[in-house]
Amino acid sequence: MEEETLLADTNTIAVDAKTITDKILANVEQAIIGKRRELELALIALICRGHMLIEDIPGVGKTTLAKALAYSLGLSFKRIQFTPDLLPTDITGVSIYNQRSGEFEFRPGPIIAQMVLGDEINRATPKTQSALLEAMEERQVTIDGLTHMLPTPFMVMATQNPIEYEGTFPLPEAQLDRFLLRITLGYPQNAEEVAIIDMQQGAHPVDTLQKVADAEEVLSLQEAVKQVYVDDLIKQYVVSIVDHTRRHDSVYLGASPRGSIGLYRAAQATSLIQGRDYVMPDDVKLLAEPVLAHRLIINPAARMKEVTGRSIVRNVLSEVPIPGARPRDRVKQ
Repeated sequence: MEEETLLADTNTIAVDAKTITDKILANVEQAIIGKRRELELALIALICRGHMLIEDIPGVGKTTLAKALAYSLGLSFKRIQFTPDLLPTDITGVSIYNQRSGEFEFRPGPIIAQMVLGDEINRATPKTQSALLEAMEERQVTIDGLTHMLPTPFMVMATQNPIEYEGTFPLPEAQLDRFLLRITLGYPQNAEEVAIIDMQQGAHPVDTLQKVADAEEVLSLQEAVKQVYVDDLIKQYVVSIVDHTRRHDSVYLGASPRGSIGLYRAAQATSLIQGRDYVMPDDVKLLAEPVLAHRLIINPAARMKEVTGRSIVRNVLSEVPIPGARPRDRVKQ
């Protein structure tokens, strides 16, 4: 009886979560056309308390995506334009001496926000890039020995141009590993591009977006995702995929345990968005590439052959056997 009650409660949570996420996605789609899957991935990153790296050319809607998501949720939004002369304190903030009070006052930087867009993050020097590490992992910044907590929910959405490399500083592996997902938006279809032109005839649609949810609902989604059931066979499937990336011939260094945890949690979040209280193998397969591809360090020989992290993950998925699902009510207690 208690088990049936637990199952019913979990299913209710999933249905309620789907209502909230559908409402958010529908609102964001008023500003971003034809990118439903990418919008879902952005929401998955937020639900999982993760961060997202958007690797794409200029002008495809990266900034609009971040703004639309923040405005739809009523979150504070800050944008950081990364340049070679940007200093770490330009991001985190600085303590300034106030002559009237005789004390140092903390002037918060743009990282002190709920939704932070780091535009062209690879244009900043490694020293400045490293200023994000503590914020992304610990949800805090330390200035002059004093720790300042970041608001909740908190998410960094960073962008970089994969084409132009002159004057850039590639992100180190430690920082790439901090991003839960890496996605691309790509060009819209012709009909979608016409619709985008029509939408912006008078004003940009992102400026007229209404708030349809709030921070409390986001926090409730972040708690609800922990209740999504994951069978032991699915857990083993996740670990097997990650393990295969470590033993792949083209890989010098495979995904870390953080990658396993990220894939596990992202699969839970995509189940929640679809209104299910359990994870299916297809959820893991759909998330494997955006979660794992950027975490792989490809060996020089494979890099010469233009082997990519995405192609390696696809190859791994074709080799790892898909587990048979077991109904939840039949799992031995």
